[in-house]
Amino acid sequence: MRSGENMKRPTQVDVAQLAGVSRATVSYVLNGQADGRVPISEETRQRVLKAVAELDYVPDARAQALRSGSTKTIGLIIPDIHNPHFWEVADGVEQEASAAGYHILLSSIPPGKKSAEDIFKDLSHRRIDGLIMVPSFLYRSEEAQKTLAYLLKRRVPVVGIMAEHSGANYHIDRVISDYRNTTFEVMTHLLSLGHQRIGFIYGIDVPDLGNDRLFAYRESLQAANLPLDPELVVHCGSTVEDSYQATRQLLGLAARPTALLVINDLLAIGALRAISDLNLRVPHDVSVCGYDNIPLAKYLTPALSTASKDGEKMGREAVRLLLARLQDPDQPYQDIRLPARLILRESTGPAPLS
Repeated sequence: MRSGENMKRPTQVDVAQLAGVSRATVSYVLNGQADGRVPISEETRQRVLKAVAELDYVPDARAQALRSGSTKTIGLIIPDIHNPHFWEVADGVEQEASAAGYHILLSSIPPGKKSAEDIFKDLSHRRIDGLIMVPSFLYRSEEAQKTLAYLLKRRVPVVGIMAEHSGANYHIDRVISDYRNTTFEVMTHLLSLGHQRIGFIYGIDVPDLGNDRLFAYRESLQAANLPLDPELVVHCGSTVEDSYQATRQLLGLAARPTALLVINDLLAIGALRAISDLNLRVPHDVSVCGYDNIPLAKYLTPALSTASKDGEKMGREAVRLLLARLQDPDQPYQDIRLPARLILRESTGPAPLS
């Protein structure tokens, strides 16, 4: 057993005794709260810091939070821990929060998860300074909406990262970005390349959350005087295996599509594998376009055409909104809109002549 392994954790009183000062002086030095109002010499300050180092004293975060009213902790909820796009959002949140001296408490709440309401309720009762969330789990859960109302009643700052028309306005600050305009762009691009049979793999747990893409897809076909063939839209689950099977279904049609839109890049990986397993080539036989521009997209073979919301920037902007709300709880609710952009790479090309 190491020496001191079972010793009592040192306290501010221990630091004060070793440094020969009052406990209040230790608190002033550690928290930087003297501000010239309390005469603490540099020699005293150094003596306190030396005692802190000698005792290996670590301030109790819970006690600090009770004294200051702040935990320096921000809750973050993402819907899918497996999707790299949401890790980019989390990375942006963590970087911006860390720069401001905050820590992140991360939870993943998929929309269809049975325990989603309980996870959200548990998080709402924790001591956090604010909450950032991709609120897809809220839209079909009255219980989760009640929990959000409880948070807002407690005046906990809440920021939502969402699409323009996804769900009701819950009277929170929002970072808004969607793929409606970029879907029009990619459809225009595919139609200009001669594609007329364009499939859509709609793998999403809450279908309404993909309407920015689905509606723009349909409107583009109508504008081009092309039929809306229901066989070309496959509603499936949100896993790579789901998209793999959906792709095989589409490519098994008598008049198979020559291009595929896939609801996100993660599912586009399943589509690329299915196409390869059917001995077809991308983009010679089938063009593929995803969404989100996950880091892996440009390293696939072929490199994946996609659209980007810039998840990292969305996370950073969400933290800035939350910090502004902490500074001024009564300011009007704010929306920050971030445009998405289309990124054309190797996976889209002219429709096959046949």
